[in-house]
Order: sequence, then structure tokens, then C-alpha cells
Amino acid sequence: MTNFKVLILGGYGTFGGRLAQLLADEAALTLIIAGRSHEQGAAFCKRLNGAARLVPLAFDRDGVLAAQLGRVGPDLIVDASGPFQNYDTGGDPYRVVRAALGHGMNYLDLADGSDFVKGIAAFDAEARARGVFVLSGVSSFPVLTAAVVRKLAEGLARVDTIAGGIAPSPYAGVGRNVIRAIAGYAGQPVALIRDGKPATRHAIIDARHVTIAPPGRLPLDNVRFSLVDVPDLKVLPELWPGLREIWMGAGPVPGILHRALSALAWLVRLKLVPSLAPLAPLMYRAINVLRWGEHRGGMFVTIEGERRDGARVTRSWHLLAEGDDGPLIPSMAAEAIIRHLLAGRRPVAGARAATNDLELADYDALFARRQIVTGVRHEGPGQAREPLYRRLLGDAWAALPAPIQNMHELNDTLTAEGVANVERGRGIFARLVAAIVGFPKAGEDVPVTVQFRASGGVERWQRTFAGRSFASTQEAGRGRFEHLLCERFGPVAIGLALVVDRDRLRLVVRRWSFLGIPLPRALAPVGDAFEHVDNGRFCFHVEIGHGLTGMIVRYRGWLAHVPEKWTPVFRKGPAQSNIPARGSGEGGSAPRSVSVPDALVPAGPAA
Repeated sequence: MTNFKVLILGGYGTFGGRLAQLLADEAALTLIIAGRSHEQGAAFCKRLNGAARLVPLAFDRDGVLAAQLGRVGPDLIVDASGPFQNYDTGGDPYRVVRAALGHGMNYLDLADGSDFVKGIAAFDAEARARGVFVLSGVSSFPVLTAAVVRKLAEGLARVDTIAGGIAPSPYAGVGRNVIRAIAGYAGQPVALIRDGKPATRHAIIDARHVTIAPPGRLPLDNVRFSLVDVPDLKVLPELWPGLREIWMGAGPVPGILHRALSALAWLVRLKLVPSLAPLAPLMYRAINVLRWGEHRGGMFVTIEGERRDGARVTRSWHLLAEGDDGPLIPSMAAEAIIRHLLAGRRPVAGARAATNDLELADYDALFARRQIVTGVRHEGPGQAREPLYRRLLGDAWAALPAPIQNMHELNDTLTAEGVANVERGRGIFARLVAAIVGFPKAGEDVPVTVQFRASGGVERWQRTFAGRSFASTQEAGRGRFEHLLCERFGPVAIGLALVVDRDRLRLVVRRWSFLGIPLPRALAPVGDAFEHVDNGRFCFHVEIGHGLTGMIVRYRGWLAHVPEKWTPVFRKGPAQSNIPARGSGEGGSAPRSVSVPDALVPAGPAA
């Protein structure tokens, strides 16, 4: 298909502009960038490089639509302007839809208003009669969420609960119309399902905390999500009858601005003010000016249900997007449908919410072109009995080398022995902290013994370096430590992300607390900690420091399982330690020979 004309209303706006960016590489497309200002459209077209033909157009959606559409003659109309919750169009929010049908033109929109998307079905008969498709809600809510739920629900007899949320990067650039929509419904009652019955909760007030964490990836911080009025709340129950609960939220950051918005929403909830709509310009400026934190965003979808054997299960899908790729996701559903059209895959004629027009595989192909990763977590019968690291890593566990897996296959007790090089910080505070915790003294080729004991989901690690011991406990994090490995050294708890980095397992500090009191991550201990394999043997590298003390301790070396019974081993030469030499970088210099006591030489490879 060549010269396929797509008219994008709001073409230089937030979502329309991102859709044009996604499609700019398609030489078969003519993208008509429509908006109130021809000058702004022309400037946008000039900035956007690509193979597609770009045409700016002054378009007045409040004018005579039929005449304007007739002059353009597009093959597809994409309405990306909004806000769809409160179009001020003389009482008819579907004027563009009616005009498109009048010309027999295909139509889709990126609507996020639940009533608007549900109401599109009223045009189904006319769209079928004219042989065109009219798709509404072609965005993350509800198209991506519906595709994810279908994937998660495979093999289940029924789905009881659905919850989801989007946490945009603080640098995503939220559009004016999105802010106008949120300001319009903040504090207002939102219809949903709770305990299997119709219920209401209040937008931007009803909240929950979630950690978005694809297995084996660096997660987002634990984010507060607040209820939003999106199409999913109305259209997903039609796809999964019998739902007992559905909830959808947004988790904007920085959190202090989010909480301020929730506080203002209470003014509406208590009927002290009728709406926050007059504050929309101030809200828009605040969220786009007062921003800080990681330039990362994410999304989650969680379902609970029952397998055909009657077992209860919980499954969650997690998405992470780095940098400027996250803000593109809401426009990717429209991108996928348009690319399908170019490939000859045309949506079935009719008017409907687009919840069944894309599958998760359609998104996966688009995500693969960006810094966007996804993963699934499972909770079900027997999982609590799995070893701690396997349980936290989920599907990412299989990517680890066997020696790392073997060291963490702990269900009861295990002893490992080896050799390490130890360095200590020289500052007075570094020495004080090291003495309190019991970190080992500096030395080379230090004999190491680690005793692991697992009980009730908690592992106790007793590390002994040349007779000097210190211990910690490790367990799966809960609450704000969700999906993290929680390691405790006395009153200090540290939340570590288990990150699979090619053939390594990295442990990255994401949270910490003292006596249960959360502390800022900027003040947390720092250092590079990872496990890897060298010459088929499990190796470790642990560095602990702090901004106030500098390096406290660094120890690195290798470990091997101690068999229950030893077989005498007689060797003429020394064992090889393969510990990287100081200053030699990650790989170190050539392996050095060190004398290792016979008791530390296992009779065979590491288990």
C-alpha cells in the first residue's frame, strides 16, 4: 500500500505528535498534521525527519467538519486531541465520528474517557453498513491492558480481579488536555466493581502502592497509584464477566506533587469546591516544571483467578521504559493498527472499543525497537517453598549460569568455602562502621567459609573470614520493599534489586531503613556488588561504602560447596585462586597461584 493518507487531529500535540514520530519512518504514509495553527503544524513537520510525507493543516474541529474532511480526503482519521471526558462541542462529543461516517472514512481515537469509549458502540450498525471501522480508546488504557489480561489469563478457568496502573517518567511531558481531564474528575465518584458488585470510589483519592519490577531488571521505586477514570473500568468487565474487582490507577512522580493533588481532590470529595478544573493551568505548569528523579517510567497489570484444577493464582505483568521511550507507549496502539493496515491487515468493520484488535505480541514487536522491557511474575501453590533467589527472580532465574544457581538452591542448610581478597577503608568512620558490623580485616588469599541456613522463607548467611565472622539475614521484601531482597544487618534493612546483567547477578540498593524507619536512598550505603562465574566457579565481588565514610570494605573471591563427605585429594601443585588482582579491572590479570589449605579444595567441581 502506497500513499496512505492519515489525518491526525492534534497532530503536533502530545499524543498526536508522538504518533507522527512513531510513523515517520514509513515511506508509504502521508501524515497530515492537523491543528488550529498552520504555523505550529509546519514547524512540527520541519522538526520531524523521516521517510513519510508530512503535510501541515489548519483544522478547526468546532467548524464545519464535513467540508473540511471532504477537502482532505484521508484514508484514516486519528483523533488524538481530547480531552474526551468533556469535549465542549455543543453537547455532541461524537461530531468527528459522525462526520467521518458521513464520508465513509475509517476512524480511530486515543480517547481516555470511559463514557466516551463505551458509547462508541452506538455507531456500530452504521459503520458496518458503510464497511468502515470506528475504533475508540486506541491507547494503553484499555487496549494494552486488555491484551495483557488475555495473556495472563491463559490456562485460567476464571479471572476474579484486575488491577493496573501507569507510572510515567517525571520528564514525560504531560499534555494540557490530560491535565484538564484529571482536574475535571479529581475527587469525583468513579464507578467500578468491588466485591462483585457495582460500587464507587473517588478519583485521585483511592490509592495503593505498587513496585513495578520485571524479573531480573532494575525496578522502579515503590510508587503510589491513585484511581483514575479510564475506559478499562467499563469495558474490561464486559470481556471478563464475573469480575469481583477492577481498579486502574496512575502514579505520577514526584510523589509530593501527587499527594498535593490528592489533598486538593479531597476538597471536591467534601464538596467544598465543585471541581479542580480552574486549577488545570497551574497543575500543568507544576507537573512540567517541578520534576526530578529517574527518567524512567512503567506500567503494571495484575490479575487474580483460579486454575482449572481449582488452585488460586496471582499473575502480574510489569513494563519498564527508559528515557524518552516511555512517553511513546500510549500512541503505540494506533501505530500498530496503522502498520497492520499498510501490511494489508484491516480491522473488521464496525464501531467498538479497540480492546480485541491487538494482542500483546503486536506490542512486543514495537517494544523491541525501543528501550522497553517487560516480564511476568507468578504467585501460586508451592511457590513459597521455592528457594529465595529463585522466587524473587522468577523467569529471569533461567538466565543465570549454573554455578550461581547452584549457590542459591537453598532449602535447608549449605556450607561453602573458598578464598578472598579483602580491602578496608582507612578513614576513622569507615573503620568504626566495619568494627560494629564485624566486617573482615584486610588481607589477601583469606580463607572464607559461608554457612547458609533457610527457615520459614528467611535465609541466614554467616560469613567467616580467617576466623572473623559477621552475619545477616535475607528474605523477600514486603510493603515498600516489594520484589526486593531485604537484607538485614541488625537494625538496618537494605532493599536490594536482583538484576541479571548478561551472565552476572548484580545486587543494587533501592531502599533502606533503620529500626523500620525509611531513609532517603541518597544516604544509603553504596558500592558495586555482583556474582559471576570464572573458570566454571562461583565468584563474588562485594563493595560497601558511604558518601560520608568512603569505602568501608571490599571483598572478592570464590566459593565452592562443601560436600557432606570429603574425598582425599592429593595435588603436587597449588590450587588456583583466580582472584582478580587489585587495580587490574573486573577481569583481573592472569590467574595467580596461591596456597590453599587442603580442606578448602573440593574433590571435584563446585556443586
